[in-house]
Amino acid sequence: MIAPHFIKSCGYAISTVSVALLGFVSWQNASQHALLKLCLVMGMATSVIGMFLRWLSYALEEHRGR
Repeated sequence: MIAPHFIKSCGYAISTVSVALLGFVSWQNASQHALLKLCLVMGMATSVIGMFLRWLSYALEEHRGR
């Protein structure tokens, strides 16, 4: 059986790759305007940071539960 923590970790990794891919295809249009470029970069960064923090909370709960 696959551990729930491993499944959650894979899910967050896939979501991070998804954010990078969507940012990559949006970059050409966003790079033409400084504000759009800033919003794209900040949106990608906050999404990845948010996923990392949620993953970290699960990891800490998993560690405390042992």
